[in-house]
Amino acid sequence: MTVKRVCLACKKELKGRIDKKFCDLHCKSSYHYKKSQEEAPRFYNKVDNQLRLNRRILKSYNKAGKATVRSKVLLGQGFNPNFFTHYWKNQKGDVYLFVYEFGFLKVKEHNVEKYVLIHWQDYMN
Repeated sequence: MTVKRVCLACKKELKGRIDKKFCDLHCKSSYHYKKSQEEAPRFYNKVDNQLRLNRRILKSYNKAGKATVRSKVLLGQGFNPNFFTHYWKNQKGDVYLFVYEFGFLKVKEHNVEKYVLIHWQDYMN
């Protein structure tokens, strides 16, 4: 008695090796892609996605190397200040948080929360 083996993705009959699970690379890829979409996003992916979004936002507002932006503008676009890659403390004691090469410091001017944006410089090493 022979057992009919079928592709896990498209359900076509398989021919060839006994341990074969997919009829071709396309079926194998689509099966694993669908399977990954059903799983909850991994912690690493969430962190990486937020870091990339933060960097993109900081880069878009910091064209000249230094800028000041209201915090509600950045937060409204999805910026999350809790996700950063490293920090740098200046001589005044201010701690700038960085997302790769783009840094930010939360300040309050005239009762309005803002972020001072800077770009990483060689002297910061």
